[in-house]
Amino acid sequence: MERRTAITQWSDPDLEQQVLEAVSLDVPWKLVEDFSTLVRLSGSAEERRAVELIIQELEAAGVPYRLYEPECFISIPLSASVRTLGPGGRTFRAKTPAMSVSTDGEEIIGELVYVPSVGGSNAGDVFSAGVDLGGQDVRGKIVLTEGMASPGKVADVMAAGAMAGIFINPGEAIHEGICTTIWGTPDLDSMGRQPSIPVVAVNNPDGQALLAAAQQGAQVALATKLDTGWRTIPVLVAEIPGAVVPEEFVLLHGHLDSWHVGIGDNATGDATLLELARVFWQFRDRLARSLRIAWWSGHSHGRYAGSTWYADTFAIDLARNCVAQVNCDSPGCRWTTTYNNLTAMSETEPFIDTVIRATTGITPQPERPPRAGDYSFNGIGITSFYMLSSTMSDEDRAAKGYYAVGGCGGNIQWHTEGDTLEIADREYLLRDMRMYAASVLRTLNAPLVPFDWTRTTAEFRATLDRYQQAAGDHFDFGPAREAVAALEGALERFYAAAPAVTSPADPAARRFNFVQRRLARLLIPVNYSRMEAFRHDPALNVPPLPDLAPALAIPQAAGDVAQRGILRAHLTRGQNRLVWALEQAREVVEAATA
Repeated sequence: MERRTAITQWSDPDLEQQVLEAVSLDVPWKLVEDFSTLVRLSGSAEERRAVELIIQELEAAGVPYRLYEPECFISIPLSASVRTLGPGGRTFRAKTPAMSVSTDGEEIIGELVYVPSVGGSNAGDVFSAGVDLGGQDVRGKIVLTEGMASPGKVADVMAAGAMAGIFINPGEAIHEGICTTIWGTPDLDSMGRQPSIPVVAVNNPDGQALLAAAQQGAQVALATKLDTGWRTIPVLVAEIPGAVVPEEFVLLHGHLDSWHVGIGDNATGDATLLELARVFWQFRDRLARSLRIAWWSGHSHGRYAGSTWYADTFAIDLARNCVAQVNCDSPGCRWTTTYNNLTAMSETEPFIDTVIRATTGITPQPERPPRAGDYSFNGIGITSFYMLSSTMSDEDRAAKGYYAVGGCGGNIQWHTEGDTLEIADREYLLRDMRMYAASVLRTLNAPLVPFDWTRTTAEFRATLDRYQQAAGDHFDFGPAREAVAALEGALERFYAAAPAVTSPADPAARRFNFVQRRLARLLIPVNYSRMEAFRHDPALNVPPLPDLAPALAIPQAAGDVAQRGILRAHLTRGQNRLVWALEQAREVVEAATA
């Protein structure tokens, strides 16, 4: 335990202090102000202007960069309308999400039917929550339900045979979004999941009026207009080569595109990336590993198209050499006094707890990464931490009457016209930039990669216990539990024997760090992906150990012999996948300690 703690808590205090003191607001705050005049739709002229502003600053600082221009599948919403028909009919303000079917502005008419739903209480629910139609027949009708027009909800409404969907947002504003479950540009396997119905969102007061109309059996006329197709988008990547083991690298990234001027989501993040590029370039001779800093387009209008393109294009390099990916979205927003619900994979939790408390005095509350953000690297198996960063406390949110959103530090102006300059906070942005800088520096320079895989095996044990409790006598997770225990024992010996080295170039450090990366490639996919390597899961919730999660359905199938048999076959195959990954991981660890 003592040796493992020393690995996760490693730091170079003198260098870290110099780096943090070099971080300032001068360059990044100007970028935030400049971005407050730019609507950065993916592939647009204003987004290109934003790229040029970043490039100007990179060139002024001498930071090397490369601008890629991939052609990706992008959807830009243009207009939407909803109106009730008949006596007393009304027209309602509406928005259509990216990737909705476009009616080209022509109205479709149908019976409005209400299906109760919930919006979810956490940020992750904004992206992953679905709709339980309870067997209600909505074929050929227009479904009205609560929540954001998230991919999960739209997929459920679409699968039920509805003609269209109307989603009641939780407040006065209508939030922009994207409704496809396809992660990145579609391929032959995923193209069939492209949304096949028009979708709109309305605000809560108008939604209540529509609900009353639905209860009266009203018909509605609905229209959407979108520009959806293939377009060139920018992917800007700065690279600062390491001086010791330059082939190993950390990927720090965030999205450039925005809804409206998008200050909290994500101009503050773009500015953070720029400032860290400037500062780390100054200290490049003292960095062990390389740092890649990427600004993606296609996040908002292509379901992470830019980061997915990069994951696809540089997959083998990422698989061989990427130590960690660090996402930067919505730092430095007003009222953000906590790091609650901070995204982090289990193996990183001791590391991020140490670095955040050291740099901010705040104790973070990490959570499992949702299937969201630009986490386009789970199938490759790359250790990941951060997505959203600081956030307002639950108490402050409750006091303000705020509901859950997916960014902006919890400010409900997220994905609306209200995400303007007032959402950014200079003091908190400086704090978050320094927190990011310290986190990245420690990952770049730690002689031994500072992650603890016994935290992952502990997570696996807890997940298996939960699934076993649900399965009862109908399925035995004993083989998986035994494999977890065997790996855990091997890891304890591995960390206890970790070499006392001062450089990641030391041969013993290279062997240790290879094992750390190999563990990521083996254990992250079975915990975060149902797909084979280098494929992308849908933009829907992925539960822990997803191949085994159907165990939770066994109690409901107790009286159904056929369903139990199907579940048993599925769980057997899923357990085989998990056990094989665990055994390979154990063999890698044991070979390193032999």
